[in-house]
Amino acid sequence: MKKRLTGVLRICVAMVAGHVLSAYAQQDSALSEADPVGVYALVSVNGIPVPANISHEGNALQVRSGTFTINGDGTCSTKTVFVPPSGTEVAREVGATYTRDGSRLTMQWKGAGRTVGTIRGDTFIMNNEGMVFVYRR
Repeated sequence: MKKRLTGVLRICVAMVAGHVLSAYAQQDSALSEADPVGVYALVSVNGIPVPANISHEGNALQVRSGTFTINGDGTCSTKTVFVPPSGTEVAREVGATYTRDGSRLTMQWKGAGRTVGTIRGDTFIMNNEGMVFVYRR
């Protein structure tokens, strides 16, 4: 009787573990399939909260704000407000087309190169020219 009860317990534990693992797999899949369309606000650059004083290509500058917009038609754009060494505030807007593979977005910028970003829930992370930009929706 005791052996039979132990066998039943093992089966129950295996079934519960299977359901738990299945739920985690579905949750991870849902994250990668979530709709990324929307406007994301820049929250940090290289781990420094915005406004962020950073160095890029040997030049000190302050990144004051930014947005990253992902459209449903395969296009996206970014607008960044920063102050270069000249001291005059500049707003730079750039557009791109993107392809999506799960949580990964590959952007081809108009008149520039290619960048890869990752979407995790309401967070979009992009490494652009060695600088890590974190945006939140």
